[in-house]
Amino acid sequence: MISDSNSTSVTSRQNDRPIVLVGMMGVGKSTIGKMLASSLGIEFVDSDDEIEKAAGMTIAEIFERSGEDGFRDGERRVIARLISEEPKVIATGGGAFVNEQTRALIKEQCISVWIDADLDILVERVARRSHRPLLVGRDPREVLTELSVKRTPFYEQADIHVRSDSGPHARTVNSILEALA
Repeated sequence: MISDSNSTSVTSRQNDRPIVLVGMMGVGKSTIGKMLASSLGIEFVDSDDEIEKAAGMTIAEIFERSGEDGFRDGERRVIARLISEEPKVIATGGGAFVNEQTRALIKEQCISVWIDADLDILVERVARRSHRPLLVGRDPREVLTELSVKRTPFYEQADIHVRSDSGPHARTVNSILEALA
C-alpha cells in the first residue's frame, strides 16, 4: 500500500530536498535507506550513527547518561545539521519523528517517508540484535506494541507511507521510488 498525501509537491521537491525515513525500530530504515540512496545516486546517512559520532559514545551510553530526553535533544540537533547539508537519504531513529520540533523541521524541509511493517515482522527483526536501549530487559513484542500505539499517529503525518513485508527490501525501495516519481 502506497499513499502519497501530497504528490505534486513531493515530486517537485524530490531532487532538492533530503528524503527522511521514519518508522519503528526494526522496520529496515537503514537497509532500505542505503538501497534507496544508491538508486537515486545520492548520499545515505543514518542519524543514529551520526549521533554516536557527535557524542563520542554509543546510543545506549547516551541513554544511560542523559536519559531519553537528553538523547532526543541531541538527535534533533544532529538531524537539523544533516538536513542543512546537501540532499541525501536520512534514516532516523524510531522516536525521532515523535519529537515535535524534529517532526516540524522534517515536514518543513524534507520529504518524509513512513516505512511501516506488521508487528510480527518487527519482533523477528529486532530479536536479531541487542543494541536497542528501549528493549533492554523487556519483552520486545510488548515494547513494540506500546511504541506503535504511541508513535503511529505521528508517523501518519509523513508525506509518503509504504509497507515493508518479509520479502526483499528492494520491493519497499521500489514502492518509495514509485511514490517519489
